[in-house]
Amino acid sequence: MYKSDKYSKTDKQYIFNFINENPFATFILQGESLLATHIPVITKGDASSFTLEAHIANINPQVNYLKEDKEVLFIFKSADHYISSSWYNYKDISTWDYSAVHINAKLHLQTKSQLKSSLEKLVYRFEKDVQNPEFYKDLPSKLIQQHLPKITGFTATPVEINAIAKLHQGFDEKNINSVISHLKNQKCPMAAKLSEEISQENKDKIF
Repeated sequence: MYKSDKYSKTDKQYIFNFINENPFATFILQGESLLATHIPVITKGDASSFTLEAHIANINPQVNYLKEDKEVLFIFKSADHYISSSWYNYKDISTWDYSAVHINAKLHLQTKSQLKSSLEKLVYRFEKDVQNPEFYKDLPSKLIQQHLPKITGFTATPVEINAIAKLHQGFDEKNINSVISHLKNQKCPMAAKLSEEISQENKDKIF
């Protein structure tokens, strides 16, 4: 991933938190052509050392290329939005603000028991805050047995991690505050979330 030093993120805790806060990733691998799927991914471990766990349907063409030690790419992304140059108090080029983490990783195929355990953790992660949660382990045994053969699970060990947060670092406080204000006025959830991230990144310049 191209990233300038100005926007590069290397803090391990920042990267680990980013992945957990933005778990719906783009999963890319090389088959006969480049293939991509959008899937939820969970982490195992902590900021200093972690692996990724996920699964795909067996009808997905990617499944034919899930091999042990195959190198793959995960892209995790947060909010993004167009930034108009009209929001500045001087003439400049319009741009786009965003944050992303790219992880190159080596695949390890899961056994049936590992897949089941991974699914239990995945469903728990997203179901636990639902008003009336229904966890994977609570599903009928027959349904689970029908489901498991239709998917392939895998663990991925990171071999290269790149992170970027292009959030108007280096701009003066008037223009940062102007960008935040205009984003809030877009009446767009993505723009609103991005405004919060710019505020957090530049909190020493926000008034």
